[in-house]
Amino acid sequence: MAKKTVASLQKGEGRTYSKVIKMVKSPKTGAYTFQESMVPNEAIKDVLNK
Repeated sequence: MAKKTVASLQKGEGRTYSKVIKMVKSPKTGAYTFQESMVPNEAIKDVLNK
């Protein structure tokens, strides 16, 4: 069953998106938090430069 799931993720639109995890410092506490987002491969640099 796992092979079928993995094989289905490799087809179609799944390849055009990447998961971006960005570490952001909180202005209130100074602690770091992680922001996760799914972005198109073409927009990765724009998201990371914000």
